[in-house]
Amino acid sequence: MPAGAKLKAIWTSNLPSTPCNWSKRLIMWCCFSGDGDFRYLVEALQRKGRKVSVVSTLKTQPPMIADDLRRQADHFIDLASLASKIGRDPSERPVRPQTPVDVDDEDEDDDY
Repeated sequence: MPAGAKLKAIWTSNLPSTPCNWSKRLIMWCCFSGDGDFRYLVEALQRKGRKVSVVSTLKTQPPMIADDLRRQADHFIDLASLASKIGRDPSERPVRPQTPVDVDDEDEDDDY
């Protein structure tokens, strides 16, 4: 089992209960994920008359959205279409400080 599989399973099983519990107050729900497991949540919210938008991308290889989730959503927003509105030119990004690599052989434990 991959290292994050258990955590993902917990999130996937617990997260859907929150929007369903709030569904009386929700008008629209926006899902920033391409995980096909959310299709069932989208369907449940739609049965309660809620509109659902999904934000992910088709521009990568492989696409980062499950086809079933994209088709189930009322609206699909491709992140690539938002790049000009929310993206930042790489030259505008702050320079990250280089952290020096600490090489100290004296503390290394060579006793096996």
